[in-house]
Formats: sequence, structure tokens, C-alpha cells
Amino acid sequence: MRIGDSMPAPLTMTSTPERGPIPPALLLVCTILTMLHLAFFPTFYGRGWIYEDGLGSPTDFVNVWSAGRLVLDGHPAWAYDWDIQKKVQIAVLGQSYPGNFAWHYPPPFLFIAALLAKLPYAVAFAGWAAVSFVPYLAAMRAIVGRPFGLLLAAAFPVVMTNGLVGQNGFLTAALIGGMLVLLPTRPILSGICLGLLSYKPQYGFLFPLMLIAASQWKAFVSAGITTVLLAAVSWLAFGTESWQAFIHWMPMFSQAFLTEGRAPWGKMQSIFALVRYFDGSEPLAWTFQWIMIGAVVSVLVPLWRSSVRYELKAAALAVGALLTTPYLFLYDVMVLAIAIGFIARIGLAEGFRCHELPVLGLAAVLLIAYPFIGAPTGFGATLLVAALIAMRAREAIRSTPSSG
Repeated sequence: MRIGDSMPAPLTMTSTPERGPIPPALLLVCTILTMLHLAFFPTFYGRGWIYEDGLGSPTDFVNVWSAGRLVLDGHPAWAYDWDIQKKVQIAVLGQSYPGNFAWHYPPPFLFIAALLAKLPYAVAFAGWAAVSFVPYLAAMRAIVGRPFGLLLAAAFPVVMTNGLVGQNGFLTAALIGGMLVLLPTRPILSGICLGLLSYKPQYGFLFPLMLIAASQWKAFVSAGITTVLLAAVSWLAFGTESWQAFIHWMPMFSQAFLTEGRAPWGKMQSIFALVRYFDGSEPLAWTFQWIMIGAVVSVLVPLWRSSVRYELKAAALAVGALLTTPYLFLYDVMVLAIAIGFIARIGLAEGFRCHELPVLGLAAVLLIAYPFIGAPTGFGATLLVAALIAMRAREAIRSTPSSG
């Protein structure tokens, strides 16, 4: 196995999952979870965002719609002002609420917010969840390599969480999944997906680093051009003031959520949040987070330069993206479905190891348990999936003779 080669190995999808049977237990669990989602969401979107007294239910989506409303009113920079944002949110909800749903995305994401704000709030809420779900389904279908990928995608437990709050987890998973599945054969399109992901700056470190490690220069350049073009177009559309507001408010946002803990630490799913959840200090939490970042990078760089099968590289990068950011809510853990999709592709093609389905089941239980426990259970699920990938990679390294 060429772990230490000077030249990275070519990237190629090698497994052929359409040939293997679907384990009955996996099919049963995925079917049950999907049916539960299908049964629950019509009820929720029929009345879930409206309280019995007719007031709107405050969820994360309200900051998207209100930011878009401010864009349509000609004040895009005001979207970053917490006080102004909340006034708009109170107006649309018909009630106040504790805390803030602050807008903190880069200005390019204001295009989506403005488009959604053209619709009535309830229609936009449901529409955003439904429309962003489609590319996520397509990415999972392509990753798994057979129609079962659609069922696996719909069954992933975080689908419920993301849909309930109207967040962008489906879009994030779709872009990361699209980037990874396209990279071996369509590197320019893969780079475009990564460039579109620039609305999530916390992922801006690991993906370009792996493209450099694997000498994927077409994708790297494509991602860079896409990012710059998005920034330029948003600057033309929303003005310099929107970028100035974004830069001005970001330190305050970081202070509020990573230092003051305005959101309960149990809501965040990183090792940083886990330390804070157990009353660790901020310096201690940052120490653990930087150790995690160093460990992930030290593993992924040689892995991406090795001849380990591409599916494992892709799964490891998806998991690594979750482990290296301190700011991670459960809806962001939608990306874990992408890693599981690549594991499923290998398992369907060659058979699952005896431990893999039970471990994936335990990861699902941890994700389902979050609403009842309120702890960083998503971090535990991410570690379990990372362990499965590590065992597969180690097995591949040991079973392949060294080229030296």
C-alpha cells in the first residue's frame, strides 16, 4: 500500500454495489425510519409552525426569511444586525421569543434568502425543506450506486431535525456529496460544488487541503474561481456594506456561541462543545479541538495520497469535515449521511463486516436520542462512523503488499 508515495494515487470509484444483496435488517430499519418521516412531516407542515393561538413558531428558518425580507426591502446589510433582525422576526411570527436567531452567513447566501422571502413564510418554510431535499437525494443515490440510496437518504435520522427547523443541512450534504462523487470523473463540476459550499466557511480548510494533497488541481482551481465569482456577484448585488456587516458581526457571533454559550452546549456536536458541556473551560475546549484538527489532518493527508480505495477517502473526508469544526449543530450532521453512503456502497458490493451494521445502528440510536438527552450525541455518532472507516482502511492497508 503506497501510504508514503511522493505522487498521490489516482481517484477512482471501484466498488459495484448493484451486484450485492441488501441485508434484510438494514432494509427493514431504513424502511421504518422513512415511513416515520413520511407520516410525521405532513402533520408538522400542516400546523407545526403555527401555535394553537395562531402565533408563528420560532425556529432557525425565521432568520433566513427575515434576512431575505430585508434584502427585498433594500437593506441587505441590516440582515446582520441582531436587533433589526429580531424586529422583523417578531413581526412575521406575531410574537417575541428568548434569545436571537441571528443571520451569520456570507452575503452570497442572501440570494437564497431573498428568493425564499418572496413567498409567504409558511410556504417558504416547507418549500425550502422540500426543494433542498432533492439534490441531497440525488447525491445519495449517486454515492450508493443503486436506488437503495434514496431509501438510505430518507431514513437518516437527522432528516427529521433539519426539516423541523428549516435549516440548510440538506443543501450542505448535497454539495459535499456532489463534490466527492464527481471528483474522480468530473473535477471541474466537483470544484463548483465546493465553491458553492463557501456559504459554510467553517468547511473552508479541510477540503482544499485534501485537493492539494491529492493533486486535484482542476477541482481546486474550479472551487477557487466559483468562490471568488460568488463573492463578486454578491458584492455587486448587495454592496460593500453587506460584506462590511458580515465581517463586523462575525466576531460577535463567535463570542456569543463559542465563548458565552448562548446556545446550550448540548446543542452543538463538536469535541469543543463536548468539553464545554461537561463544564470544561474555553481554553481546554480549544486545546481538544486543535488536537482533533491536527489528528484529522495527519490521518487524511497520507490517506488521500495513498492507493486506499476512493470510497474510503471520500467517507473519511466527510467525517473529517464534521470533526474539525467547533461550530456544529445537529442539522450539520446531515453530512454524516454522505460518509455512511460510501460505507454502504462498499458493503453492498462486497458484504458488510459483522460489526458494521450494529455500529451504524448504534450511531442512528445516538442521533435519534438527541432530542431526549440534549447532549452532543451527534459527536458520538460521528466518532462511530469514523471508526468504521478507519477499520476498513487499516484492513485495506494490511491486505495489500507494499510496492517498495
